[in-house]
Parts: sequence; structure tokens; C-alpha cells
Amino acid sequence: MRPERPVLLVALGTALVLVTYVTPMSTVPATAADLGSGSGARAWILSSMSVGLAAGLLASGALGDARGRRRVYVGGLAVMGLGALLCALAPVSAVFVGARVVEGLGGAAVLSCGLAILAHTFTDPVERGRATGVWGASVGLGITVGALLAAGLDVGTGWREGYALTAVLVLALVVPSARGLGESRAAHPRRLDVAGTIALAGGLTLLVAGLTGIRAGLSPLVVALLALAVASLVAFVVVERRVAEPMVELRLLAEPGFLAATVGALGVGLGIIAMTSNVPLVVQLGLGEGVWTATWLILVWSATSVGTSLLVRRVALPLSGSATLGVALVVVGAGQLLGLGLTTGSSAWRLVPALAVAGLATGVLNAGLGREAVAHVPPDRAAMGSGTNNTARYLGAACGITLFSVLVQHAGPGAGAAAVVDGWQVAVVVAAALSWAAAVVVLVAARRGARTH
Repeated sequence: MRPERPVLLVALGTALVLVTYVTPMSTVPATAADLGSGSGARAWILSSMSVGLAAGLLASGALGDARGRRRVYVGGLAVMGLGALLCALAPVSAVFVGARVVEGLGGAAVLSCGLAILAHTFTDPVERGRATGVWGASVGLGITVGALLAAGLDVGTGWREGYALTAVLVLALVVPSARGLGESRAAHPRRLDVAGTIALAGGLTLLVAGLTGIRAGLSPLVVALLALAVASLVAFVVVERRVAEPMVELRLLAEPGFLAATVGALGVGLGIIAMTSNVPLVVQLGLGEGVWTATWLILVWSATSVGTSLLVRRVALPLSGSATLGVALVVVGAGQLLGLGLTTGSSAWRLVPALAVAGLATGVLNAGLGREAVAHVPPDRAAMGSGTNNTARYLGAACGITLFSVLVQHAGPGAGAAAVVDGWQVAVVVAAALSWAAAVVVLVAARRGARTH
């Protein structure tokens, strides 16, 4: 097998996950209007695939290690394609949200097992670094193509056609991937951790539901949802500590490199993914611009991240892997704060510097997180390492997107466009603070790692 073939197939699969992930970013106003969705449903439209991703990544990684990474990867493509098709046909918000969760579950298998396939194929550190650099670039490429696809298919309903085309593209990759990827599995496979999977999925769903409900205030229902979410996530930790074969080995968090990669991924989701996912919302509802303006702004961020991911593969960075992640998160937070100062009379292009600076640093993170995710786990647990890292990213995204969306639509005084813009100011500060909080943890872990090594 030619070594570039698995890189190409995995990169295409990863890019398609991100294509479908960002599809509702530009089209959420049209999608919500067509499905009769309120503001709460808008948050679910944006967050639901993240819920499926975060809930399925660890389980699909463990399943890939046990049953075969290529098999689970190909199955994930099929599930994701069917989910996209169901999105295109959805008659109401509930069906659409459910289909997005299905897309996330399929995408989880593609992300966790795809990176593990590359780790198994490329054992030389230099070659693996190049392969994971391409993988990181495919993340930004998928976001770029997805944004263009959503805006370019402004025909018919203006949003269903994008999901239909994505379904065709994903399903078309199933057969080439089944034939072109080598099979691999752990030498000592583990059983699927059913209890841990249920606890994680339940906790994440309850958490997003609680955060979405905050828009109406801290009602008894919201408090109950958040309390149940905390209880479910605590149960997940307890299960992982006690089960003989856990989905994620929590003891690995004592390894500074693994901790830095996990917290770095969480910070990406809570911070910059949350902010960019809501750019179209503020541009269209707050500034009165069209879908193409929102799309070009997303492309500023994604295109710069792609370029940086590719460049990082060829440049020797002066800092260690973990330290680089921490510095990149600091730059992301600084870039986010450049998005402050909007008014209803502002040009949408006022956001270009913020998205460009954050995009440059995001590219470094995408390339570095892919490498660090598998560098600090045993070879037998490569899919688990990838799954843990991506779980952290999309757990952060599910919560961050929901929180940011609620703040944009409800944190500002008054009503209408002015309230959306004022809410944006609050949300940006919160997102930047979350990026910097993650940066502090990562830099402390990097310093500890330097001392122990």
C-alpha cells in the first residue's frame, strides 16, 4: 500500500466530518425559520452534533481498538452519511436535532479511528508528524469547504440541499476507504465500557439541555438538569476508576503531555469553536448582513488555520509540543478579544483581525493536538488517545457553543439587533477567558513535564 493513500483517505474522511459539522453555522437562521424553531432550538441546532461526537468518541475508539479500526472507521462514514440524509429530510426540529446527533456518532468513529489508523501506519516520529499535520490541516479544510458549501447551495430551501450533497460525498467514500485502508487493532483488545458510555452521553446531553434552558433563567427545571448532568459526569469518573477495562484511563491525566493535550482540546472547543460557530448569528441577526458575508468571515478563520497547520509540519518550533499548545491558546484568546467593540452600525469586516489572529493559532493547535493525542499513550491504545482528545474538543464545543449562543441572544439589554450585539460582547469576553484558563493549565503541565523529563 502506498503510504500517501491512507493519509489521503483519512484526511478526506476527517474533512467531511467537519464539512457536516459547520453546515448549520451559516444557515441556522434559515434552518430555524423553516423548521419553526425558537431560540432554544437554535442552540440545539448548533450543539447537537457536538453532543453526538463527544458521546461517541471514546466508545468508538475503544471499539476500533478491539474490533478493527478500519471496520469502525468505515461504519462511521456510513452512519454519518445516513444522518446527513435524514437532516435533509427532517420535517421538524426534533427530527433534525436527532439526525445531527446521529451524524456526530458516525463522525466520532471517523475521527477517533482515522487518527489511530495514521498512528499505526506511520511508526517513524517524523513521518507520523507529517501525517498528523495533514490530518490537522484537513480539519480546517473541512470547515472551509463546509462554509462555502452551505452558502453556495442557496437554492431551494437554502439549507436542505447542503445536507443532501454531504450525504452523497460521505457515502461515496465508504468503498474506497474499505479497500484502501489497512486493518489494525490492539494486541490486547478491551471490552466496550457500556456503563461509562451511558454515563458520559447522559451527562453531556443533560448539561447542554441545562445550559440551553438558562436563557429563561435559573428555573427549578434548569437546576435539576444541571444537577443531574453533574451527577452523571461524576458517575462516569467513578465508573472509569473502577471498571476493569475503562474507555479512558484516568491515570494518564497524571502524564503532563496527555493532560496538556486533553485540556488544550477542551479549550479549543470552549473558546474559538464556540465563538466562530456564532459569528453568522451576530452577523445576520445583529449586523443585518447576508449569509455570504458570514461565510467569508468563517473562511478567514478556517483558511488561516489550514495554512498554519501545513506550515507547522515544515518548521522546527522552538518550544516543546505542550508548551506550543499553551502559547497558541494564549494567542487565540488575544485574537478573540479583537472581536470586541461591535455596534449595530459596525461593518462585519471589523471581525477580520480577530478571526485571522485566532485562525493562525488554531492551525498550530490542530496540528499539535493530533500529534500529542497519540504520543503519550501506549500503541495499543492509540484510538483511545485520539478519542479522548477529540472528546475533550467536542465536549468543550457542545457546552461552549450553547453557552455562547445563550449569551449572544440573552445577555444584552433590550431587544432586537442591539441586544444581539451587546450579548456578543459578553460572550466574547467569556470565550476568551476560557481559552486563557485552558492555556494556564497547559503551560503548567508543560513546565511540569519539562522538569520530570
